[in-house]
Amino acid sequence: MNILNIILIFVVAFLAGCEGILDQFQFHQPLVACTLIGLVTGHLKEGVMLGGSLQLLALGWANIGAAVAPDAALASVASAIIMSLALSGGSTNVSEAISTAIALAIPLSVAGLFLTMLARTFAIPMVHAMDVAAENADFAKIERIHWAGVAMQGLRIAIPALILCFIPAEVVTNTLKAMPEWLKGGMQVGGGMVAAVGYAMVLNMMSTKETWPFFALGFVIAAIPQITLIGLGIIGVAFALIYMKLKGLALNSGSQNAASGDPLGDIINDY
Repeated sequence: MNILNIILIFVVAFLAGCEGILDQFQFHQPLVACTLIGLVTGHLKEGVMLGGSLQLLALGWANIGAAVAPDAALASVASAIIMSLALSGGSTNVSEAISTAIALAIPLSVAGLFLTMLARTFAIPMVHAMDVAAENADFAKIERIHWAGVAMQGLRIAIPALILCFIPAEVVTNTLKAMPEWLKGGMQVGGGMVAAVGYAMVLNMMSTKETWPFFALGFVIAAIPQITLIGLGIIGVAFALIYMKLKGLALNSGSQNAASGDPLGDIINDY
């Protein structure tokens, strides 16, 4: 990698780390982060493919109460860099590089939790310093400390990404070639299961008696080979609009059958 690639990767990784806390522009999402890393390293197509696969898994990641979800930012940025190094080192097998990156994303996301814990631990004295500044009405200092905390979150991703950039591409390629076939096969199987695991986690959070009919319809319609992904997306939007319209009618009506405010729920409860 040349110096320009390294600088651009550092910027993307820094933004992804900040967005892991801010959630404003979603740079930390795998589809965005992997695509940007692929763009700056010259592997845009592969970056989109990797980001799309990881995004399916990240759909089920969410911070709930004190439970912190795996770090999607580090998993996305680091796995995309490893994939780019593997491809730049002469590995022509794109599917193997992507499968390896997907398999490495899970342990990287767990490692990101440790970095998140460190960053939040270091943020504790910063909060106390902001309390002192607030007592003195020093609002400029409060703002400076606030931005320093955000920058710390960005550096927790940017620094590991910068370290990965200095690993020779040949080292990554030779490591992949030295892997036994059983390990490569396991990584490919694990990469193929990412989509199923991601959907299962989403279904576990969203499944209700009102949404199961839509799940059933979606699986049946998706089995029709003539319908493209764009067509499936349009059908999904249509289902959502129909459901919202029915729910609005149920809320506006004064009948006892619409007591729950959910049209499908009322129909199911009637039976």
